[in-house]
Amino acid sequence: MIKSMNKDPIIFCLANPEPEMRPEAIYEIRDDAIIATGRSDYPNQVNNVLCFPFLFRAALDTRSTSINEPMKMACAKALAELARQPVPNDVKRAYGGIDIEFGREYLVPSIFDNRLLSNIPLAVAKAAMDSGAATVDIEDFEQYKIELLKRVSHTYF
Repeated sequence: MIKSMNKDPIIFCLANPEPEMRPEAIYEIRDDAIIATGRSDYPNQVNNVLCFPFLFRAALDTRSTSINEPMKMACAKALAELARQPVPNDVKRAYGGIDIEFGREYLVPSIFDNRLLSNIPLAVAKAAMDSGAATVDIEDFEQYKIELLKRVSHTYF
């Protein structure tokens, strides 16, 4: 089946802990494949921890009455934007020190990226407010970002 796919196939092997097919086996057949798995020891890990804790954080902080489509879309767009930003050194270290950047091997941000905690809730909170789901508005988004970052590490401030 892998051989019969068009150029640059996108293959999601998301079973965890053992993917349906290991990336190494796919690369033996196709060097142009773009692969995502459910495992943290491979690039492009698809995992609900990328969005749900941060989506809920924003929903709680804005006392939202629901988690609606605009909030989910804001989460997805924030993830896509984060993937395009330079990869921090702590993420590179988590992957054994390899130099990674946006591309085939890095389409999905790493679960080890501390910026998830600030970027995702900010985007989702704005969407909650704009869509009417929020019952409490975030008055100062810069201060909100600082408060979120403090939850990751007290060394930020």
